Amino acid sequence: MHKSPILFSICLITVSLCSNQPLLAETLPIPIASDAPLELDLLINPKGSLITADTINQEKLTVPSLWWLKENFDNQLLANWIVYPTVGNQPARVDLIVNQRIWSLLDYIERYSFVNRLGTFVRNYGYNVRVFNYQKEPLASYTCNFQVNPALCRIEINSQNKFGFERFF
Repeated sequence: MHKSPILFSICLITVSLCSNQPLLAETLPIPIASDAPLELDLLINPKGSLITADTINQEKLTVPSLWWLKENFDNQLLANWIVYPTVGNQPARVDLIVNQRIWSLLDYIERYSFVNRLGTFVRNYGYNVRVFNYQKEPLASYTCNFQVNPALCRIEINSQNKFGFERFF
């Protein structure tokens, strides 16, 4: 019988209790995705500092710049996006709109890879991600707690069954 894992667990618990600091998971939860509705009309008429795939800034690079990712990785899958700045207590987010026909052809790992690739990219600029189709159905999300470094993030993929979202950390 090998006692190393048990001994290691006891040591880890003892150190965390003696350090007098709460465990990271106890104090810094990862937020759930915003429940704000997808506003497709903003694709045609963006307001204020919102950015879409059709927004072009003549003076500087738009951050986050999703055009390069779209052209090099997800040209047919990624149809459009709306980038929202931080407003009040709502963190900055990017709502991605995907081609449902292409999305439905992807298996779970391919969907996860897509969400992780784009989520990791925009996380570097302080944004969370939600993925929708043009029917405004939520398909996935990538949310982070940016109060810690490195940010703690969660990916949720809609399994499109009666159980709703599957969560992976």
